[in-house]
Amino acid sequence: MYREYRPETFGEVIGQDHITTILKNQVRDGKLSHAYLFCGSRGTGKTSSAKILARAVNCLDPKDGEPCGTCAACRLAKAGSADVIEIDAASNNSVDNVRTLIDQAQFAPLELKYRVFIIDEVHMLSNAAFNALLKTLEEPPKHVLFILATTEPQKLPATIISRCQRFDFHRLTIAHIVANLTAVLKKAGASIEPNGLRLIARAADGGMRDALSLADQCLSYAGNSVTEEDVLNALGSVSSAMLEDTAAALLRGSAADAVRALDEVVKNGRDLGVFLSDLSKHFGSDYNPTGK
Repeated sequence: MYREYRPETFGEVIGQDHITTILKNQVRDGKLSHAYLFCGSRGTGKTSSAKILARAVNCLDPKDGEPCGTCAACRLAKAGSADVIEIDAASNNSVDNVRTLIDQAQFAPLELKYRVFIIDEVHMLSNAAFNALLKTLEEPPKHVLFILATTEPQKLPATIISRCQRFDFHRLTIAHIVANLTAVLKKAGASIEPNGLRLIARAADGGMRDALSLADQCLSYAGNSVTEEDVLNALGSVSSAMLEDTAAALLRGSAADAVRALDEVVKNGRDLGVFLSDLSKHFGSDYNPTGK
């Protein structure tokens, strides 16, 4: 589902209003940066936002900074224009790869206004590749826009970061994930019980892509109508009630009750690694077992 239901506009990107508002304003006012750096954990909307920005800057009739989605440029960018080039730095990380990219940047766009380079997992580039990219990032041709995306910005040279406009994508809250899952499932003609949605959101650890993948897994397990119990079985997780009982035992300092709760987890065949992760999140400030 995460491939089929990607956001198409900045307004559809959830939980990142501090970023999408700025990008829309820049497109609307024509005050674009030549290079952007999108940082954040997996599944928080970095690549989706990069693709939306690539369409927005080339759109022939943008609506308040949003791509219209219907003009020739939007259709070309979405279908795979030669002027929107996506590169996975994990597998194209050599200096030769970057030199090829720089050579491509010198040519005017073939179909669109801007030639946009989206470099995913940019922290995987070699030192030589970063050095080759540095000069072009500093003084790129006017028709070129670079969008770098990374889950590990601390691995980037300071010289690269200083030449980009940096945006940090936040992990999504459980409420954000549940709301988006509900909307996506409705479009897909499927349903998952509210408690099951919260279990999936908790397991996704702030990433929408992971949440959609887990929802797909649950739908494959139980069909288009999924119960909380189906989600527990599919994910190897434990119920909120079990987490609350275990947490209460630990807070009371009752070793016997805590061990009994753990024994119940083992008897039910749940994954202990998942249980420990869920228990840790249960104690976290962003987890609300009631869903309110």
